[in-house]
Amino acid sequence: MSDGLPVARTLPALRRAVMKWRSAGDRVALVPTMGALHAGHTALVRAAKRRGKRVVVSIFVNPTQFAPEEDLGTYPRTFDSDREALARLSVDLIWAPSTQVMYRSGFATRITLAGPAAAGLEDKFRPHFFAGVATVVAKLLIQCAPDFAMFGEKDYQQLKVVSQMANDLDLPVKIIGVPTVRENDGLAMSSRNAYLTAAERVAAPTLYRVLKACAGKIARGQLLLRVLDEGSAALERAGFMLDYLEARQAETLAPIDRGNKGSVRLLAAARLGRTRLIDNVAV
Repeated sequence: MSDGLPVARTLPALRRAVMKWRSAGDRVALVPTMGALHAGHTALVRAAKRRGKRVVVSIFVNPTQFAPEEDLGTYPRTFDSDREALARLSVDLIWAPSTQVMYRSGFATRITLAGPAAAGLEDKFRPHFFAGVATVVAKLLIQCAPDFAMFGEKDYQQLKVVSQMANDLDLPVKIIGVPTVRENDGLAMSSRNAYLTAAERVAAPTLYRVLKACAGKIARGQLLLRVLDEGSAALERAGFMLDYLEARQAETLAPIDRGNKGSVRLLAAARLGRTRLIDNVAV
């Protein structure tokens, strides 16, 4: 079934396709992925199809966002099944460059970030991460020239970083956040969920349940620091090694000001065994 779904592996092939659509007046939507597609990616593609007549899905495991001790070598790569799934969704093109195409010999450019990328959340524990993400996303947006690009809200800080970057660089694209897709028990869908053991998979939805419970308490006016302390303790009792559980201003990710909370987002990252899970909820 995937035989009819084109795969571009070089920039000239990609640009020929995009220029043809542009000449016809078609709007283009991009879904950036690292492959190992799941229902969360399906939601991104469906959101993209509502925005653009043409949909490009990029599949590229980006080495610059992995630290040496992280899972670049073992990150799941399932291109054939991904292509089958995207064919069923009637995607127009897969952009699947090699590392050599994306980062040619002598590549020496990297985007420097502040704002949401320096909020003391993911950046505190993965200081390499957002520079790698922003650089590859900027390249994807320039390469694919989309009108819209879809990003999941599960990676909430990443969504805010990419939105800020595209706005600051005057890139002619609208960044669209798509709500998190969850398993029936609330666990946010992620390619890394495959790393969980059976026992860890049973415990994993506790992260979402604790976030929801904390959000409810904050909305009812309970003391913020006490709520976060109780939530952290509940996660540790469930076997999580907590990196952070934070309440932040939803748009800027700045710490909460007692005088003016505005919209609040709860964000958490924690390890369960060898798997690092992240999640977030609105208050």
